[in-house]
Amino acid sequence: MSSYEFPFNERIRTYLRLEDLFVKMLHHIEVGHEVNHHVALLTLLQILDLIDRGDLKVDLLQELDRHKVQLSFLQGNPNIDQNALGDTLASLDRCATSLRSDHQKLGQSLRDNDWLMSVKQRAGIPGGVCEFDLPSYRHWLYLTVERRRTDFSQWLTRLMPMYEAIRMILQLLRGSGQVLSLVAHKGAYQQQLSGHKPAQLLRIEISHDECFPEVSANKYAINIRFQKLDFVQRPKACEQDIAFKMIICNFTGPGHN
Repeated sequence: MSSYEFPFNERIRTYLRLEDLFVKMLHHIEVGHEVNHHVALLTLLQILDLIDRGDLKVDLLQELDRHKVQLSFLQGNPNIDQNALGDTLASLDRCATSLRSDHQKLGQSLRDNDWLMSVKQRAGIPGGVCEFDLPSYRHWLYLTVERRRTDFSQWLTRLMPMYEAIRMILQLLRGSGQVLSLVAHKGAYQQQLSGHKPAQLLRIEISHDECFPEVSANKYAINIRFQKLDFVQRPKACEQDIAFKMIICNFTGPGHN
C-alpha cells in the first residue's frame, strides 16, 4: 500500500522537508561509499539552506511545549497507558532541553566552517564540485570511511536535536487522526471542513498500483484527484472509482478545540 502526506501549512511543510532530507542524508552516511558521502554532504548543505529561513528553533520549542501541556491533561486518565504517556512527556522534555542548550542559531557552526562554505558555494553550480574545481573536496572524499563519518558526526552534533524534535512532533501529529475508508468516484473526492479546528496534515493510503493522488486543500475544503502516470505525457485523470484511506491529522490534545 502506498502512502502520501500533504501539509496544510508552511510550518508542517518545512518539518516534512527537513525530515525527508535527514532520512536520506543519514542513509547515505551509513552506506559509506564516497559517492554516498558526496550525496550526504550535498543534502546537508540543502538542510542548511532550509533552516536559514525564519526562526525554526523558536517555532520547534513552542510546538514541544504546546504538546507537553496538552498531553499533561491525560495524566491520571485510566483509559491511557500512563507508562507510555510518561515516556512521551520525558521525550518531549529531552528534545526541548537539547534545543535550548545550544544558544547559537541553528546551523551556525556549519556557516562558520570556511571549508564547508567553499563547497557550498561551488555546489550551486552544475558539476561545480569536480576535482579540478575543488581539489580539497576530492581529497576529503579520498579519506577513509571512518574519517568521513567522524566529520559528519561532528557537523551534525548541533543539528540532531532539531531533527529529533521534528521527528517527535510529526510522530504525535501522525498518530492524532482517525482513519476513514473512502471512495473517490471517477477518481475525484471532495470534503468540506468546518474551519473551526484547522487540519495540519493529510495522509492518504492507496493500494491501487496505477494511480496517485494530487491534493489541493485549505482549512475549509479538501479536493483530491487521482492521476495516472504514463512516464511520457503529463499525468492523466483516473476515471474509475478508487478506494482509499484518508487521515486528517490535527494534534490539539484533550480539552482543546
